Amino acid sequence: MNPKTIKYIIKRLILAVFTVWVVITLTFFIMHAVPGGPFMSEKAVSPAAQAALEAKYGLDKPLGVQYVTYLGDVIQLKLGPSLKQRGRMVIDIIGDGLKTSAKLGVIAAFLALAIGVVLGSVAALRRNTVLDRVIMIITTAFVSMPSFIVGSLLLVLFAIKFHVFPANGSTAAGLVLPVITLMLYPMSYITRLTRSSMLDVLGQDYIRTAKAKGVSKWRIIFVHALKNSLIPVITYFGPMLAYIVTGSLVVEQIFAVPGIGRAFVQSIINRDYTLIMGTTIVLATFIVIMNLVSDILYKVVDPRINLE
Repeated sequence: MNPKTIKYIIKRLILAVFTVWVVITLTFFIMHAVPGGPFMSEKAVSPAAQAALEAKYGLDKPLGVQYVTYLGDVIQLKLGPSLKQRGRMVIDIIGDGLKTSAKLGVIAAFLALAIGVVLGSVAALRRNTVLDRVIMIITTAFVSMPSFIVGSLLLVLFAIKFHVFPANGSTAAGLVLPVITLMLYPMSYITRLTRSSMLDVLGQDYIRTAKAKGVSKWRIIFVHALKNSLIPVITYFGPMLAYIVTGSLVVEQIFAVPGIGRAFVQSIINRDYTLIMGTTIVLATFIVIMNLVSDILYKVVDPRINLE
């Protein structure tokens, strides 16, 4: 690894840390600016008991003191206790949900990548044919349909009507429909992105030169065209993987998947400050990391790219 690449990675790491700090700060102050508090909805809680709860969790201290304390805890990888799920730490709740969401998301993301690249390449190589038009019509439909509609259709057809898969996403077989639901949109987008990028690359001068020199068709496609057309796909895949792995809120609700998405929704409903902030930090950090990995992968795919 040359010094320029190392310097670039260090700059991006510093920027990543700064970005996560901004997310932590904004989330903290926005949550505390909302009127009320996490114990306002508790039934039959006297003012004295509520004051005791606030003192227990440090919410009676000045906001600046709470912020500094929380920032110090985050640096030590401590996200604090849940304000609603008594006796449970935020890191444990996120960890339990993330196991399922990660399994669901990684499978969906890599299936979307593999199928999308293949379909996009086929569509580009068979441009303006019936096959190309069929692929474009199908992918346009899935890009246009919201995930809650796709998920609901799959649930009704394959779980309720035909009983092919269970409707509950808490089992291995029950994750099939959520994976398909999460996969369809990114797969369709990657298909369209690969097709347009491949068509652009196939029209470049160096491709025409390779053809004139008698380079084999398959070498032109796989070594020159496909490799260079994957750069936009890599740009999209990093953030997309982060989004899917952290869990789709809608999909997890439809299929009752016990992932981080459901925990995040419940934390917002219950105004569980520490769980909201912890989940947001995990999500933001993962997205930042995947963006950094995507940028570095540019150099692997095309060594001619100057990271500076």
